[in-house]
Amino acid sequence: MGLPGSGKTTIGRQLARRLGQPFVDSDHEIEHRLGCSIREFFAREGEDSFRNQEQQVIDELTQTHQGVIATGGGAVLREVNRRHMHERGQVIYLRSTPEDVFRRVRHDTARPLLQVDDPLSRLRTLFDARDPLYREAAHFVIETGRPSVAMLVNMICMQLELAGYLPLKDQAGP
Repeated sequence: MGLPGSGKTTIGRQLARRLGQPFVDSDHEIEHRLGCSIREFFAREGEDSFRNQEQQVIDELTQTHQGVIATGGGAVLREVNRRHMHERGQVIYLRSTPEDVFRRVRHDTARPLLQVDDPLSRLRTLFDARDPLYREAAHFVIETGRPSVAMLVNMICMQLELAGYLPLKDQAGP
């Protein structure tokens, strides 16, 4: 989990591949069920209706999906989502600064919460409001900064290994 544009889908997909597990993106699952984009649904029905759909999908996925789940950036806004994610899996918070996210997504028009006059200011506001919620739900916090996707996946695997959730790689040397 993390801010919009923090790399949840990209890193989640690569992590699942590395672990040999299935991957699902909760936003893609929501769009599939709705039959339209989140942006369209958001504009037509509003954020609260979207969050209701998101809550249902998060509840189902955290009970049934045996693999890596990437959630939408706002999934943490509801306490029930934070609880379900924390209790039912190992939650990794991809912590990105608003400036790093802005650099990545400044030309992306598919993110409804960033379609404002000052998206960097919006990202700072989102970060201030959500960082404590991400931390509450997370088992691990990974500072994304500027490392490559492969390096971030390695960092996540290392944290999971050290915590005993993955078998340690053979550390024997020559």
